[in-house]
Amino acid sequence: MSALYYRDREDVNLKDVVFEASVSEQIDQFLKEHKFSEILHQYELPVANKMLLFGKTGCGKTMTAKAIAKELDKRIFIVNLATVVSSKLGETAKNIHSIFKEANYENSVLFFDEFDSLGQIRDYDNKDSSEMKRVVNAILQLIDNFPKNSILIAATNQIQMIDEALVRRFELKLEFNSPDENLLEDYYKKLLERFPKKYQNIEKKFGISFSEAKDFVFKQIKNNIINDEISKLETATKN
Repeated sequence: MSALYYRDREDVNLKDVVFEASVSEQIDQFLKEHKFSEILHQYELPVANKMLLFGKTGCGKTMTAKAIAKELDKRIFIVNLATVVSSKLGETAKNIHSIFKEANYENSVLFFDEFDSLGQIRDYDNKDSSEMKRVVNAILQLIDNFPKNSILIAATNQIQMIDEALVRRFELKLEFNSPDENLLEDYYKKLLERFPKKYQNIEKKFGISFSEAKDFVFKQIKNNIINDEISKLETATKN
């Protein structure tokens, strides 16, 4: 394992991720293109392999990256941005080169979370302007030469903070909004279906993110299971 990234082994199935219709259609098309990439390449048709996910925290961006990797049977490398963005002059561009070099030899998904940490627009009059220009140029060059059999996914909560030249390099730009009531209802259904019905009696909240909904549901499910076990113990003790 590199200090610059880590391999994530959490299994996330695509069917477990709830999308808005427009996002779902674009991801479905993306996956089909990769599954039939050989025939598309025979006709010299481009297959998109760079995707920028943007929107609010907790709305499924990271889960989407993991699900895409699982669906296409690719390993996923998640970049440790705290290590990549170095305080040492010149180290950040060097770190980025190291990450992309590793990915060049992998049939993988390379996932940059909090992408705005790498591509933030800085005040070019300040002392680190040259370093930021080097970083942006390094990323642009490496994105342009990214291997066709790998996938680059970047996620951000602040797309407005990313250099426009970087944004343009991504063929797909998918916005993740806070889920509406219908989407959350679908998500609650998916979360609950794995548990016995006797544990599914829960309160539902709306107007929250998927991440918040998951935490809210699991807390209640755990309490339902624990209370059921306590009841069983008390009954056994009485008998």
